[in-house]
Amino acid sequence: MSKTVTVVGAGLAGCEAAWALANRGIAVRLVEMKPEHKSPAHHSDDFGELVCSNSLKAMRIDSAAGLLKAEMRQLGSLILQAAQETSVPAGGALAVDRALFSAYITEKIRSHPAISVEHARVEQIPDSPAIIATGPLTDGALAQAIAEKSGQDALSFFDAAAPIVTRESIDMDKAYLKSRYDRGDGDDYINCPMDEQTYTRFVTELLNAQTAPVHGFEENMLFEGCMPIESMARRGFQTLAFGPLKPIGLEDPRTGKMPFAVVQLRQDDASASMYNLVGFQTRLKFPEQKRVFSLIPGLENAQFVRYGVMHRNTYLRSPGFLNANYEVIACPGLYFAGQITGVEGYVESAASGLTAGIALAAALKGMPAPDFTAKTVIGGLGRYISAPHSRFDPMNANFSIVEPLPGRYKNKKLKYAAYAERSLAHISGMLLP
Repeated sequence: MSKTVTVVGAGLAGCEAAWALANRGIAVRLVEMKPEHKSPAHHSDDFGELVCSNSLKAMRIDSAAGLLKAEMRQLGSLILQAAQETSVPAGGALAVDRALFSAYITEKIRSHPAISVEHARVEQIPDSPAIIATGPLTDGALAQAIAEKSGQDALSFFDAAAPIVTRESIDMDKAYLKSRYDRGDGDDYINCPMDEQTYTRFVTELLNAQTAPVHGFEENMLFEGCMPIESMARRGFQTLAFGPLKPIGLEDPRTGKMPFAVVQLRQDDASASMYNLVGFQTRLKFPEQKRVFSLIPGLENAQFVRYGVMHRNTYLRSPGFLNANYEVIACPGLYFAGQITGVEGYVESAASGLTAGIALAAALKGMPAPDFTAKTVIGGLGRYISAPHSRFDPMNANFSIVEPLPGRYKNKKLKYAAYAERSLAHISGMLLP
């Protein structure tokens, strides 16, 4: 194999893979189709663009999402470095200014002496060594080539993005600042409280609202992590009150009482001029979004700078095709990374690119393939996408994909702390390039 690696796609996974290789002395040719060509979900010309949300989920190390971040930081993650530098308040979560986040990644990639960037649309699978990180909207000739290579049809699901409103258009006489359980600075979210009557009217109108047609859409193809709010509401009238609108830990400081339901809005940019509706991914028609979401107390006169949208995502049947390091089993030196592999979520996507980059660097240096094992979250994701399943669905970071701990623990917090200690110790002891 030649020593220059082709990485296709400059999303989170591709940039993480390119960074991991370059920092280990491997020359990288990063090929990105933007700005000449963009998918329906893309708007920026920069690398590492965030589409669905600005949140990278929990920071707490006693959560699987938080532990995954800690593992990635220990492994030299570019994405976590960018997130740290461009973060905005979000309670116990890690959220970023989208534009600054992507600009930071773009500058780091373009200025790295071992990375050369080409702007072109790739239509065939490149020769090894290579990493394909073209994302969940891969289409055209490359998608066909991948299907032929894998001997299968790609599966599909639908991903939905939440609407964004301006901060100045939110009526703060009705809304209040508070993080759940006062995490973070205690006031990182804007909260719109609902009494039972308001909640009932909102859900009724939501259920009766018109949705935009999505070609090939099937309700059973939705992924749980990006379930449109109207689809969630159809599961039961109280579903939202126990889901994204749950009021627990969000007592109204003006009354000292817990509302029946609460709509949370999270800061979307560094200047705090825009906020997104947490959990409000949707495929409602735009006029219907304005009508129904304006029923939320505090949002009666909200100015929408972006309405919710929905798009189709595709992913491989990775079990039997990829190994735990995202390498094509039948084609050593060829790797995939990102949501196309069946990992779900921004950080998870980046983690797969980090894994693939480290693994390919090891191969090129004549070192053994790294085995993160299921003792780590990053390794658990790799094991999940490569292991046989009766039904293979996209997977977020969670402790169910991590090897169970021996013994019993008095409470979950102690148990999750033990997971973290074991995981980080395992990574520290690994022989990595």
